[in-house]
Amino acid sequence: MSAERTRGGRPGLPGPPIHPVRRTIRYWFVRLTMALLVRAWVRVRLEGREHLPPGPAVYCFNHLSWADPFVLMSILPFRPRLYFFGPKEEDMTAGGRNRLMAWAGTALPYKPGKNDLLDATRRVSAVLAAGGVVAIAGEGRIGVRETDMQPLSEGPAFFALRSHVPLVPIAVNGTSWLAFGRRIRVRVGEPVPADGRPDRATLAATTEALRSTLLGMLADAPTVPEPGRAGRWLTELFNDWPEGSREAAAAAASAAVAAGAAPASTAASPADPT
Repeated sequence: MSAERTRGGRPGLPGPPIHPVRRTIRYWFVRLTMALLVRAWVRVRLEGREHLPPGPAVYCFNHLSWADPFVLMSILPFRPRLYFFGPKEEDMTAGGRNRLMAWAGTALPYKPGKNDLLDATRRVSAVLAAGGVVAIAGEGRIGVRETDMQPLSEGPAFFALRSHVPLVPIAVNGTSWLAFGRRIRVRVGEPVPADGRPDRATLAATTEALRSTLLGMLADAPTVPEPGRAGRWLTELFNDWPEGSREAAAAAASAAVAAGAAPASTAASPADPT
């Protein structure tokens, strides 16, 4: 999916160049469909709804499963319009999920590598300027522990600081293993202060405050039992483990904890000028 281009040649709102009414119909259709499908499979509860800003904002959520964006689509308010930063794809016409996101116009894809970061930043800015919200899996990868996180990219803080919009932490619990009837909690925290210029010091401080807030919101997450064969198959259906498997990722996380350091994040930061 390539973003629409404005007359100046810069990226505009994501999705195919169609009439705004058709764009809205597609968005509502996908949101309603996701709400029905997700709620038919699991029980989702939203906490802290009062912390959601009424206007444009950057949401940063922890990432436990490929299903996280769909869970958020099923439970978050329909307005402001919700977009997701990602996935990392060269070609959004390959694969059913990519084609669906391209058709709905709800994703802000960026190409692997840092040569696309300027365009990605412009796409995010266009969405925020239009009054939308951008949700970002700040870890840039899937984690294995309900109560822990990988290091965060500076991307969420950068976008919020650059566009002067609230930076909202969202903690998702219960999706590390998917099973019929499972309880999933989506907890919205108070916006993290995102004031000042997006220089290195401010980015680092804002990102650390965001991560500390999210870790506090995840601290009381209950242990999620491993489901049966069907649940395990569904959980791993689209999960992408950089280490090659869940077991390898869990071993790497345990080794990092034993060494006294968190695993390094693989997420690129739009604020990184190198």
